[in-house]
Amino acid sequence: MNKVKRALISVSDKTGIVDFANQLDRMGIEILSTGGTKKSLEEVGVSVKGVSEFTGFPEMLDGRVKTLHPKIHGGLLAVRSNKEHMKQVEEHSVQLIDMVVVNLYPFQKTIAKEGTSLEEAIENIDIGGPTMLRSAAKNYKDVAVVTDPDDYAFIIDELKNSGEISNETRQRLAVKVFRHTADYDSAIDKYLSENLSNEKILRLKFTQGVSLRYGENSHQSATFYIDKDCAESNLASAKILHGKEMSYNNYVDANGAFEAVKDIKEQIGAVVVKHTNPCGYATGKTLKEAVEKAWMGDPISAFGSIVAVTRKLDLETAEFLKGKNTKHLTYAKQDNKYVPEEVKTKHVEVIIAPGYDRDALELLKSEGKVLRILEVAPLDIGKHERFTYRKIVGGILEQDRDLKIFDTFDVVTKAPFPNNKKELAKFAYKACKHTKSNAIVLCREYASGCFQVLGMGAGQPNRVDSLRKLAVPKAMENLQIEYDMLKPESSLDVYIKKIMSELVLASDAFFPFSDTVEEAAGFGIRYIIQPGGSKRDDASVSKSDELGISMVFTGMRHFLH
Repeated sequence: MNKVKRALISVSDKTGIVDFANQLDRMGIEILSTGGTKKSLEEVGVSVKGVSEFTGFPEMLDGRVKTLHPKIHGGLLAVRSNKEHMKQVEEHSVQLIDMVVVNLYPFQKTIAKEGTSLEEAIENIDIGGPTMLRSAAKNYKDVAVVTDPDDYAFIIDELKNSGEISNETRQRLAVKVFRHTADYDSAIDKYLSENLSNEKILRLKFTQGVSLRYGENSHQSATFYIDKDCAESNLASAKILHGKEMSYNNYVDANGAFEAVKDIKEQIGAVVVKHTNPCGYATGKTLKEAVEKAWMGDPISAFGSIVAVTRKLDLETAEFLKGKNTKHLTYAKQDNKYVPEEVKTKHVEVIIAPGYDRDALELLKSEGKVLRILEVAPLDIGKHERFTYRKIVGGILEQDRDLKIFDTFDVVTKAPFPNNKKELAKFAYKACKHTKSNAIVLCREYASGCFQVLGMGAGQPNRVDSLRKLAVPKAMENLQIEYDMLKPESSLDVYIKKIMSELVLASDAFFPFSDTVEEAAGFGIRYIIQPGGSKRDDASVSKSDELGISMVFTGMRHFLH
């Protein structure tokens, strides 16, 4: 039996402690306490015995020594089922302590305050508290240890219902204690290493590890962990409403999709991601329109993709993706052109949205377990995480997250950049930011205030190939498909030429030579946005002036490796 007869309470954070202690007192549990906690309890009439009275030894050294005494730690560490332990505590008049309620000096809060001195930080390093917590947690089979005010109500309920603390609860509380003291010691290590040894220390904590079916490839094992302290809307904490478990690649691609769609959260928008690259990226007047335009940014690569949206997903959008009365198409090349082929449904691996209409959710669920449906928190909540990390063999890299878009919007050519192209240019630059380097993205305004990625080139050793071999051919393929659907009066060549002349080309990094400008001009492109910053910027600007191209420098590069 694990009856609680005696509890030691000593807390810095006094949230809820008076009510908790009062209820323990009413149950006839003897309460030991120290300093400020003892005073707070006595003021409301809780019966309290001072630790000094209990140990027969006074607090000393300005309170640095209070509970570091054999009568405290003997009472915590004695194993009740060990006859020799029980014999020794009896010989030395050590009374057993069945519960410890302790939270620690606020070291983390202290060092977070501006102007905190080293001496003040050191005085907020708790010694007795962690020692008591560790002693009690080590002996969790006999001692309940509480360090989180959120657990007070649950503890009282257990005591009222059964008169004791269950083994399962004591196990959970013990794990919580060692995790808490590990975090506490890590914070001290990090602070003192920087302030006494001039050495930066990185300690990361991720919890709730879940084994995945396999890793990036089937011969690799993988585990997914959560950072419970992340305050911003994030993919890791999304609710899985439907579908089979997520894979390693699903998480990587889905995170890329969600981070890309967060950059257009002010608009009705959608992204279609394949192998971390946004092969489709669009905004629209309705969510269905945005998803359709994103899908048509590359309807071939969209097969087996991740779709993320900025708004609650409605039935009309669900019908476009999975409706039985919708004509679903893919495209295959025949006689040097892409022709439509009807398929049963659009194959999507994961859908991510900040909510779903009930009828839309039911329709999507009818697809079976293959489709994973994720619900995320509103896209604009919480403070952004500051850092991101990349593991390499034998080390880890830390950097600030790329949360900005522009530094400037500087027109550097003789040809002005039209005001009516600026929002399109900003959209194109956001799309480029989420595309693997060397990245070239071609975007258009397909309707007033609505934008679409029409072609993108990603991950190439040079950006001329990204433009010439990938982005432009993809844009022309998409326009040929569109032309066949719309059947306009003009010829295909005229149709393509007109649209290409209104596109904005975005580059994630500067042009070291003028060849990208020349290639762009050769395809009729007249508007370019790039960061600038090359020693040879003059060559690109001069070539743009020669060819009548308008070019903007943003002053901010967006390499994505």
